[in-house]
Amino acid sequence: MFKNRLGRIRRRRILPALDSGFGRPKWGAYNSAPRRAILSRMSAPKTATTRPEPTEYAAFYEKYVALVPGNDIVAILDAQRLQMAQLFAARSERDGNFRYAADKWTVKEVLGHISDSERIFAYRALRIARADATPLSGFEQDDYVRAGAFGERSLADLAEEFALVRSSTSALFHSLGKEAWLRRGTANKNEVTVRALAFIIAGYELHHRDILKERYFPAIPRA
Repeated sequence: MFKNRLGRIRRRRILPALDSGFGRPKWGAYNSAPRRAILSRMSAPKTATTRPEPTEYAAFYEKYVALVPGNDIVAILDAQRLQMAQLFAARSERDGNFRYAADKWTVKEVLGHISDSERIFAYRALRIARADATPLSGFEQDDYVRAGAFGERSLADLAEEFALVRSSTSALFHSLGKEAWLRRGTANKNEVTVRALAFIIAGYELHHRDILKERYFPAIPRA
């Protein structure tokens, strides 16, 4: 009984209450006064204010960086969390299991992949920001999706997980000083800066969100 009660207490303190599915989060820990106070102390003077140069990332990532508007990357990362919540607010379990072609991932798998990739990019940013010169390995996205068992989870749970991952990512970038943003490291055999990784994270989410909106959701048959 105590264990069940403790679980409920932790959920109220850490996770947003949900009305129906993932949407309309009641402002809990994500927008609490303590969180706002922490982020306000960590923000403006330390934020990267210029976009990364092409020499700061591999050419492959240009398509993601180019999608990101403006320079205030920390504000963009914060806004994307809410935009993703809105995107999935009205989506059902049936929608989550949809794939528009036999060889494509389901909506759930796309969302799980976004969270997995963001964790890896943010981890790279952390290591490099801390002046760790250890070369960091790449990862095989299809293997991660196959092992992720995203289809066994609810769409609401996966959307909630993304919100938590993004909150952690935002907190990391809010905390960085000017020197940390410009530090370089090696990931997947390519040089990259912390600043570039922040833009890659935002652009990666935008890229996959556009795919969901343009290829997946319009193709879902009406019930």
